[in-house]
Amino acid sequence: MKIEVWSDFVCPFCYIGKRRLEKAMEQFSHRDQVTVQFKSYQLDPTAKHIPGKDFYETFSELKGMPLDQVKAMNRQVAQQAAGVGLKYNFDDMKYANTFDAHRVAKYADEQGKGKEVTERFLHAHFTESQLLSDRETLVKLAEEVGLNPAEVDNVVNSDKYRNRVNEDIDVAHQIGVQGVPFFVFNEKYAVSGAQPVEVFSEVLEKVWEEEKEKPVLKSLNPKKSETSYCTDEGCDVN
Repeated sequence: MKIEVWSDFVCPFCYIGKRRLEKAMEQFSHRDQVTVQFKSYQLDPTAKHIPGKDFYETFSELKGMPLDQVKAMNRQVAQQAAGVGLKYNFDDMKYANTFDAHRVAKYADEQGKGKEVTERFLHAHFTESQLLSDRETLVKLAEEVGLNPAEVDNVVNSDKYRNRVNEDIDVAHQIGVQGVPFFVFNEKYAVSGAQPVEVFSEVLEKVWEEEKEKPVLKSLNPKKSETSYCTDEGCDVN
């Protein structure tokens, strides 16, 4: 079984959704026959880190939301993250453009380290408050998971993998992705948002049983769900 996951490294529900999928896979008897591939997506292609301005202020200005509302929303997101064992540090989080990080992830995938880099970048952003648009930071983080720092430096200081990242984003638009995380199972079923573990478990079992059918993209989102996701307009918190 193949699972493709469109996500962004600064999307809070992408990290939560990743953990929930992983927990569902731990309970899946055929987990050794499942491959997960992460696809690039940018919530804000124009994002720029502004030194001296914290995450709350930046998000408040960009979305036209009161500062108190932004903080309350992020507290709710942090609570959901804690429910799957993640610690979100919004107070020190840095607003960043993720295009270079996605390019490094493409290189890492070629080197067999895509999953490790994805996890490292997410943890670095949400828990350690590292700046993912800083190229030296990207090289350091990639080295920590076993990649050659000189080769990563060559990637970040060039245009390598730019087309690969843009291709992922183009495909996302073609198949109707309007927010992330977005999961596609065996090119048959689409699940949007950070669904509960039980939903992922149900989808895994269903797709496994029907894996030989002709691929037809269908939505398996429940009618009523606790799911949350992020779009370029912001994150939906239920």
